[in-house]
Formats: sequence, structure tokens, C-alpha cells
Amino acid sequence: MSEPSDQAISVVLAGGGTAGHVEPAMAVADALRALDPNVRITALGTARGLETRLVPERGYDLELITPVPLPRKPSGDLARLPLRVRTAIRQTRAVLADVDADVVVGFGGYVALPAYLAARGSKLTRRRRVPVVIHEANASAGLANRVGALSARRVLSAVPDPGLRRVEVVGMPVREAITSLDRAALRQAARAHFGFAEDARVLLVFGGSQGAQSINRAVSAAADELGAAGISVLHAHGPKNTLDLPESPGGQRPPYRAVPYLDRMDLAYAAADLAICRSGAMTVAEVTAVGLPAVYVPLPIGNGEQRLNAQPVVAAGGGILVDDADLSPQFVADTVVGLLTDDTRLAQMTAAASLSGHRDAARRVAQVALDVARDRRKKLQ
Repeated sequence: MSEPSDQAISVVLAGGGTAGHVEPAMAVADALRALDPNVRITALGTARGLETRLVPERGYDLELITPVPLPRKPSGDLARLPLRVRTAIRQTRAVLADVDADVVVGFGGYVALPAYLAARGSKLTRRRRVPVVIHEANASAGLANRVGALSARRVLSAVPDPGLRRVEVVGMPVREAITSLDRAALRQAARAHFGFAEDARVLLVFGGSQGAQSINRAVSAAADELGAAGISVLHAHGPKNTLDLPESPGGQRPPYRAVPYLDRMDLAYAAADLAICRSGAMTVAEVTAVGLPAVYVPLPIGNGEQRLNAQPVVAAGGGILVDDADLSPQFVADTVVGLLTDDTRLAQMTAAASLSGHRDAARRVAQVALDVARDRRKKLQ
């Protein structure tokens, strides 16, 4: 029996856990709605992930399954892994059946692996099997996407050669509020919002939602040198951190604005001339999407993926890389101040950063998902 051709296409997004998985999933959800207002969108997540807050806030349905983290060392969690995987697959199959899914779009992480296995399980009938589209954000693919890519219908990525076969490079899905940002048009209002002069030279400093203590220490310790060079600073240090800032002599130097968190990253990007930041996939994508040059300081743990994420931008001239251990107050005073006071080089880096960004990535992923879903519909009729 064929299903009605006018029935809304049903897309399941598997991108729970961290902001690096949830945010691109939500960007794609918004793009799906823009392309097809009737599309039915369901997000998969776990009770421990950021999706429990972010997905409902964006107005999308969320279904929770058992998390399947892969322990790196022998432990009780490793012993319980097979049971967790089976449970999560069973729960995911129930969700796919309940929403009559036409396609699963996965972004890696705890939720993606059971989604891939549930969608393509050998015990499912032809009608119940659901095609999978994968998006890999990092320059080195994680385990979930490596497994899922073996049977996925389409494999998309933010950067070339993430370690997967048959990859189509589309960029990193970023929310429309960022991709549509006109920094030049918003600069005056953005600087006024943060209390900076219209003609200020502004350094933006951030280390993710929780801040980065090594970045905090290095930049705050160079506050005098930055101020003496006429540089204003907007520094998001994280809600659990504080900064020890020197007193401004006579209050005559440009302001150093230290805040726990930036609710308006669009205004922060518009106000800034240069950023110092980590190089997670989402950070690199947003910074390049708005054309902001950056000093990237890769997180010194993990598999080195943050360094790999930033390398294409750095190679194009849109940023520089510095190891976490080498980010010192002296580096900030010498190299960062040097960049911000060199108009020619800063303009060149800004142009290169703009060319490195992918503003249409979310729409491209959404279009692939809809194409795969419609192809499935045709084959089932």
C-alpha cells in the first residue's frame, strides 16, 4: 500500500549531547522549515544533553532515548554498553515508527549511533528501513559517524577529508541569525551596545559557553598592553570564572568589558575586529561565516581535532594558530597587539576569513535530507 503523496515529510534529527551537535541540528531544522513549511521535524536526544533545553526553545519536538557513550577505558560502563545499545536501538525504532520517518539526519555523538543502527537494521522490513544522511562537523570523524557512514545514503562534511568515504563538502550548518549577519552595517550599533567608541579597535575573547581559563589568564594579564595600544576588549570569561584585571591608569584607556556570558553573539561578532577563541567546529564555522579573523587556540585535549578544524582557515590566511601552552601575556602583547594595529594585515585576514566561511551549509544539508526523503517516498509507492 502506498502512502499519500501529500503527507508531510518526516525528518528525524540525531544530534544530541553537546552544543556542537545540537546547534547544527537546529540550524538544519530551521532550514528544513524554510524549504518546506509542512515538514515534520523530530529531534532525538537524551536526558543528560543540552537538547533538553535548546530543542524545545527552538519550537521542535524532542524524543529522549538512552544515551550510548563509548567509554575510552575498561569500566562498568563498558560492560553495560551492549545492553545500552540494544535499549537505545529499540527506543529509536519505536520513535521512527511513531513519526513514520522518511529520513534520519545524524550529526554524531551519543544519540547518532543508535539512530544509525535503528534506521538501517537488518531485521526491519523494506518499508520500515529509513535512509540516513550524515553530517560530520570535525576534521577527524568520530566513531558514531564512522559506523554510520558505512551504510549512509549521503555523507556530508564541514571540511574536506574528515576520514570518511564518499564525502560531499557543504560546510558547517550555522543558525540564520549568524549567516545573515552584516558586520559592517551593524558595527556602530554593536559597539554602542557594549560601550565602545564607534572608531574603536576591538578584540573579542571567548572560550565557549564555560570559558577557557588559559585564555582568560593570558589575555587579562595583558590588559595594560592592550589598553596602551588603544585596543578595547570584550571578554566572555565563563559563568564560573572571574578575571583579575589591573586598574586603568586614570580611567583614560579604552574599556575592557568582562562578562560571564554573551547572549548576543551576533552583536559581539559585529563589534569585533579580531577574536581569540578555541577552534571547535561550531566556533570556526560561526567566526568564518561572519568573516571575522581569529587567533585560534585549540583545546589541548582530545584527538587534536580542534587544530585540524582551524587549519584550512589558517592556511587561507583568515587566522593564526597558537598552542594553548604558548598563549602567554607576552604573545598577546606582541602578536595580538601587532595584528590589531596593522590595518593592512587585518584587512587581508578579514577578507580571507570571509572567503573561508560557508553561509549556506544548513540549507544544503536540509535540501539533501528532503531529496533523500522524497526519493524514498517514490520507491515505496
